[in-house]
Amino acid sequence: MSTDNPRALRHGTLAALAAFITWGLAPLYFRAVGSVPPFEIVAHRILWSLLFLCALLAFVPATGGFAAIWSIRRRPRLLGLLAITALLTGSNWLVFVWSIDAGRLLEASLGYFINPLVSVLLGWIFLGERLRPLQRVALAVAVAGVAWRVWQVGSLPWIPLFLASTFGVYGLLRKRAPIDAIGGLFVETAITAPLAIAWLAWLSHQGALAFGTSTYIDIMLPLAGVITAIPLALFAFGARRLPLATVGFLQFVAPSLNFLLAVLVFREPFDSGQLIGFALIWTALAIYSVDMLRTARAAP
Repeated sequence: MSTDNPRALRHGTLAALAAFITWGLAPLYFRAVGSVPPFEIVAHRILWSLLFLCALLAFVPATGGFAAIWSIRRRPRLLGLLAITALLTGSNWLVFVWSIDAGRLLEASLGYFINPLVSVLLGWIFLGERLRPLQRVALAVAVAGVAWRVWQVGSLPWIPLFLASTFGVYGLLRKRAPIDAIGGLFVETAITAPLAIAWLAWLSHQGALAFGTSTYIDIMLPLAGVITAIPLALFAFGARRLPLATVGFLQFVAPSLNFLLAVLVFREPFDSGQLIGFALIWTALAIYSVDMLRTARAAP
């Protein structure tokens, strides 16, 4: 869709911004259901997302419905690719939810800050995309930031590296998957649904299922599907109407809100050593953003 229409730009910006704000504030929800183990939260997130996406595909004409999705059954390579992306996004969700429960949202936010730079690196390695000079500088500064954290804590910061790498590889593979965002998410969710059902059934057999133990939990857990599917639908709507540079700038809203929640609301420790590491990453992102803006302006 053309990005020259001011109305389309305005609507696209509002939709994408709403998506990133929802993702940025999502830790408030996961903290509110903190009494539920992360594995069960992710299982509910999968199942309720599937139900919500079914309704979306059935009643929203713009999604294209189930016809295109049904044809995927005759494309085993695409199904295999979506199975891999489903495992990537599922593991990403699990570590993110666990990090909130463990009081390590600050580290998780760092992972989503460096994700754009990881995507640039993956594009260079696997797609043969050339790195512009400023991109090289941004990657070097980001590596310095990670190296600083390694030197400071004496080990690899596995949470941010895992989140950035799994989401980066997910984006790389989905770029090659000939399917739209909503349809792809539906297939990915359907693939992981049997695992979610099996896990919840096992918990129920063990008498350890949180769902059904209180009215509060029974109301809150289905919302996991809503806060998963709605921002993805909004993002898909906005991304089609916005220049890539605009989407690139807006994507920093979510980790910025995660960072603020971690420091100001959840009161996670944030010392000068962590500040230096974040400052290096933020500097890398500033260089990356300048390069992205210059490239967008130079494009015809």
